[in-house]
Amino acid sequence: MKNTLALGVDIGGSHITAALIDLNDRMLVAGTIKRKDVNSVQAADVILESWCGLMNEVLRDIPAKERLVAIAMPGPFDYENGISLIKDQEKFRNLYLHNVKAEIATHLNIEEEQISFINDAAGFLQGEIFSGTADGKQDIIGLTLGTGLGAARSIAGIATDAALWNTPFKTGIAEDYLSTRWFEARYEALSGRKIKGVKALNSTAHPDQFAGQIFQEFGENLAEFLVPLIRKWEPEAVILGGNIANAYKRFVPYLEAVLNSHGLHTEVLPARLKEDASLIGAASCWEMKPKHKL
Repeated sequence: MKNTLALGVDIGGSHITAALIDLNDRMLVAGTIKRKDVNSVQAADVILESWCGLMNEVLRDIPAKERLVAIAMPGPFDYENGISLIKDQEKFRNLYLHNVKAEIATHLNIEEEQISFINDAAGFLQGEIFSGTADGKQDIIGLTLGTGLGAARSIAGIATDAALWNTPFKTGIAEDYLSTRWFEARYEALSGRKIKGVKALNSTAHPDQFAGQIFQEFGENLAEFLVPLIRKWEPEAVILGGNIANAYKRFVPYLEAVLNSHGLHTEVLPARLKEDASLIGAASCWEMKPKHKL
C-alpha cells in the first residue's frame, strides 16, 4: 500500500516550515505544522542541522522506512539530484555544490529516494492546483507577490518555475515594479514618508490618502506585465499569492480593466492556501509520481 502521508517542507531565506500532508484528503494534518527561523548565511552544517532538526520533530512518530519528504526550495538548485547551485546570493552561499539531498537523507535516517525537491514558486502553484484555487485547471500562470517576484507556469497540471522576476519591464525589471520595495519607494515618492510593507496601506482602520493611487498603479503595472504572457501562453487563469495578494481587492479592478482593454478576459484569482500552498504542492509530487511504496 502506498503511504498517504508526506512531509511538506518550505525553505525560505530566513525560515523553514514543515507539516505532514495527507495526500488522500489533500490538506495539512492538524497540529503538525512547525516553523523555525534559520540564519541562511551560517555554515552549511549549521543550516542543515537546523532544517533536519525541525523535520525530525514533525516526523517523530513515523518510522524511517515510511518517511516521504518533499521540499520546496529556492533556486538555482538541481532539483533532480538535490544539489545547491546558489552562489551569488546572500542566502545559502555556504551550501553551494553541497549534495543537500544526501545530507538530509543521512540526518533523517532515510534513503535519498525518499526525498524530492521542487522549486518554491512551482510548489506554490502546484499546491493551488492540487487542492486550492486552481483545482481542476491545467494551464495556469502563478505569481507570488512579496519581497520578490516568484513566477510559475503549469502545463497539463504540472508546475515549473517560470523565472520571470528579471524580465525587462518599463525602465528596469519586473521585480522592481511588482514587489514590496516598489510600494515602499512609491509611497515615499508621493508622501515624503517611509512605510514598511504593504499591510499598512491595506488597512481599513487607518486609511491612507495615497493608498488608492498606489494600488491603482500597481494593478495597472501588473496587468501590463501579464498582457504579453497571457497572449503567449493562453492560460486558463492567473493565480496570485504572496503577502501583496492579501490586498487583492484593492488592485484587481484596475488590473482587470487593463486586461479587458486589451481584449483579454482571463480569470485572475487569489490563492486559497496562502502559506500552506508550497507545503501541499511539494508533498503532492508524491501523489503524482510516487517513487517509494510501502
